[in-house]
Amino acid sequence: METKLVNGDYVPDGLGGVERLSGADALLGRVLYRLTARRGQFPPLPELGSRLYLLGRETGANRLTAARQYVAEALAQEPVTVEDVTLTAAGEGRVHLAVFLKYQGTDLAVTLTV
Repeated sequence: METKLVNGDYVPDGLGGVERLSGADALLGRVLYRLTARRGQFPPLPELGSRLYLLGRETGANRLTAARQYVAEALAQEPVTVEDVTLTAAGEGRVHLAVFLKYQGTDLAVTLTV
């Protein structure tokens, strides 16, 4: 079970604890964490996280290729298959990233801005 986070804060369950996630929801929580955490910033687990923060250094088609590589690296330890990664300009040098996954025969998707 994973702890539910919204905007970086734990979500209270109304009973003095925090909400928990399970199944595909827990998986999506881990996926988002792995994609948003900076790879190498947690010394005990240097492989945790992604290098998506480096996308600003890439241009044109290289940016999409790099995004696909960074997503694959970040999610290598999760029980998912990365089906596709798309990028859309978000202004001010940022991009919207959509990651399409397959988990136990079910299609899942996560989006974030990098």
